[in-house]
Amino acid sequence: MSLAEAMPGTGAATAPEPVLRVEGLCVSARTEQGLKPLVQDLSFTLRKGETLAIAGESGSGKSITSLAIMGLLPQPAVRVTGGHIRFGADDLTALSEPALRAVRGDRIAMIFQEPMTSLNPVMTVGAQLTEAIRAHEPVARAEARKRAVEALRAVRLSEPERRMGQYPHELSGGMRQRVMIAMALALRPEVLIADEPTTALDVTVQREVLDLLRDLQRQMGTAIILITHDMGVVAEMADRVIVMKAGQQVETAATTDIFDKPQADYTRALLAAVPRMGQGAARPAVTGEPIARLDDVVVRYPLRGGLLGGVTQNVHAVEHVSFDIRKGETFALVGESGCGKSTIAKALVGLAPHQGRIEIAGQAMTGLDPQAMKAMRRKVQMVFQDPMAALNPRMRVGDLIAEPLVIHGLGDATSQRAKAADLMARVGLEAAHLDRYPHEFSGGQRQRICIARALALQPSLIIADESVSALDVSVQARVLDLLRALQAEFGMSYLFISHDMAVVDNISDRVGVMYLGQIVELGTRAQIFGNPQHAYTRRLIEAVPVPDPGHQRTAAPRLAGEVPSPLHPPGSGPRRVRLVDVGDGHLVGQTPD
Repeated sequence: MSLAEAMPGTGAATAPEPVLRVEGLCVSARTEQGLKPLVQDLSFTLRKGETLAIAGESGSGKSITSLAIMGLLPQPAVRVTGGHIRFGADDLTALSEPALRAVRGDRIAMIFQEPMTSLNPVMTVGAQLTEAIRAHEPVARAEARKRAVEALRAVRLSEPERRMGQYPHELSGGMRQRVMIAMALALRPEVLIADEPTTALDVTVQREVLDLLRDLQRQMGTAIILITHDMGVVAEMADRVIVMKAGQQVETAATTDIFDKPQADYTRALLAAVPRMGQGAARPAVTGEPIARLDDVVVRYPLRGGLLGGVTQNVHAVEHVSFDIRKGETFALVGESGCGKSTIAKALVGLAPHQGRIEIAGQAMTGLDPQAMKAMRRKVQMVFQDPMAALNPRMRVGDLIAEPLVIHGLGDATSQRAKAADLMARVGLEAAHLDRYPHEFSGGQRQRICIARALALQPSLIIADESVSALDVSVQARVLDLLRALQAEFGMSYLFISHDMAVVDNISDRVGVMYLGQIVELGTRAQIFGNPQHAYTRRLIEAVPVPDPGHQRTAAPRLAGEVPSPLHPPGSGPRRVRLVDVGDGHLVGQTPD
């Protein structure tokens, strides 16, 4: 039961007691000039069964607040300098580390924003899940493993038993996020802090995860703090909203009031920047020559096993994909996590072995010597999905942005520095911060640094792999405007990989819809969003969160049956998984008897 259901009308007396009270919280960072405030005088309560959303721009203090509650601030560099965080009878700011560990993960759990940096890279997924369960509950290893598999199955991860033996780097970004969600939900906490829990997830899995969070609330009365820049998710999930800017609370109100009658100018600006389906400006058809062409591309990864270590199976990452990207065009690839979108991007830049033919500016990618490949890569740049993993933590961001210029011998140190400063400003960051390191920026700010670095060489093709998924809506709007302006100025092309259908609807010229390594539908933006032909495309569009609390979403059955796997895609092998359309664009994965 949500708080809204517990408080019909104005019957505040029926509201449950708060499980968490934040009173005058202040968090500061130690600098050479003294303490710098990151969060100032923040106060709120969280009640059993309530979902409280904290919204605001990247760097506004949302994640710092969550880390303070969890007792995970990187002390002594960042610490609580005032206020209290009361959880039941305890003041979390006064607890010792052993006492905090007893609370953390068990009674208060957190889904972190960046799964790759939150998961241990040298431990399997199964080891990390079972360790988390056994650290808080006295269960045998076999029972913990069984619960871990059930948690992975609950977040719709295909072949959960096999995933238990995999390492984080073997999973896609969306799959890693689902592992994080499974870990947080496995212990059924009293308070769940979800820091951008669906940022890396496609819309269909996002919808299922949100349904899981609602189930947890109904069954356990779990209170949720939802930190997100997705106002559609806020509208669908939250009872109340806190809007933050520069570490301060600028507005707090019921969700319907925030959307219908926002009081602060900043709140109104945030809502105005939210991309909405059907609001993309009409764009003339792009008819130029192809800058990139894929013809019958196949990417399969062999899995070895047995006594002799032979190939036992193949992961069908990409199966017979063909399309082209024209000069000055934005071609979008959409589909569920693990469908092969990022694999295609890696094949385009020569980072994934492939069969078939890939051409860039009329030249085949296969058979190039190292020098020719280096020259080719100057024409193609990539913005990776995980900004923290893509940036060298030991380099200053000014050097990171200028690095492509240095590698290709373009300009001297002075001009390279000036170019880096200009690019920082163009993606909405301060040139004065060129000498900072990546860890000194928020997740969204790090993604902007990656975009600036990709722009340094003014390439013919930029592959943007979830390039704006980590950005708040206002910065996202500015970055999308920047990409359009650069495209108009330089005639660049984009391969835009995204699970955000509203953003794709606003920026793309043509769209390819992928499922299990195959393109199941391809057409112009108007064709795909106005008259989708494939059941899977219709399901994707239906699942998009609508930034309107009054929107009545069509009830949809949850997916049933076996989750399709790239090891057994449709039409491959005796136990092939097939998609079954059960009506209204809803699909289930089934394995023949």
